[in-house]
Amino acid sequence: MDNPLGIFLRERRARLDPAAFGLPLERRRTPGLRREEVAQLAHVSATWYTWLEQGRGGAPSADVLDRLARALALNDEEREHLYLLAQQRPPKIERTDQSGVTPQLQRVLDAFGESPAIVKTPEWTVLAWNHAASVVLTDYSQVPPEGRNLLRNLFKYGRRGHLIDWELVARSVVGTVRRDLLRAGMSPETEALIEELNRDSAEFREMWAAGDVLAHGEGIKRLRTVAAGDLSLEFSTFAVDGHPDLGLVVFNPASEEDRTKVRALMATK
Repeated sequence: MDNPLGIFLRERRARLDPAAFGLPLERRRTPGLRREEVAQLAHVSATWYTWLEQGRGGAPSADVLDRLARALALNDEEREHLYLLAQQRPPKIERTDQSGVTPQLQRVLDAFGESPAIVKTPEWTVLAWNHAASVVLTDYSQVPPEGRNLLRNLFKYGRRGHLIDWELVARSVVGTVRRDLLRAGMSPETEALIEELNRDSAEFREMWAAGDVLAHGEGIKRLRTVAAGDLSLEFSTFAVDGHPDLGLVVFNPASEEDRTKVRALMATK
């Protein structure tokens, strides 16, 4: 019986134009590339590739899957589908260029109006925000990129007085960062950040060593503001399609009273 992985490989092999690979066109009874040709392009044995299409030989490694994806000219969505079929998991997340927030995504943030909204990296560096976020959370345009990292703000820069539940928020963020970094992998910059915080903050060192792994998901964020008093925001976190390392976090005023306070804050800036 055919297996889903074999069907997918055969379908993608059949759609390729041999001429695009400099291969001869004569004596081809079926469209696309032959198994032997895909195997050669992927630097695997023809016998093993044949077994793979037939559902034999076990699960291929990530390195082999990436070579097959290149040989078959798969796009990002097809490559992810290949991983899910072969290993029942998506490929390792590719980090997004930190300048890569598109104008379209910025317009999505702006459309939330009175709900603060941000786009963040796995280590909680804010890449993009709307006007409500700059008024209610932090005016990110007025701080350097290193100051847009929530871990530094929580543990190193002392920006905690506006958080009513500072320890709860801090532990939640640390657990979320640990989980997201397991999925996205450590960049050299992230390794340097964790080393810096371990060195400079005993509180971070204790929370990081605890090893908690959490999902940000949904919850309540409670803030204390000078101009509007205490403020409660419900938050929900969403994946950014095409950028699985990024998270879109929307903070919705928890009540009409909170919404009125947000409006008052936004009216002042």
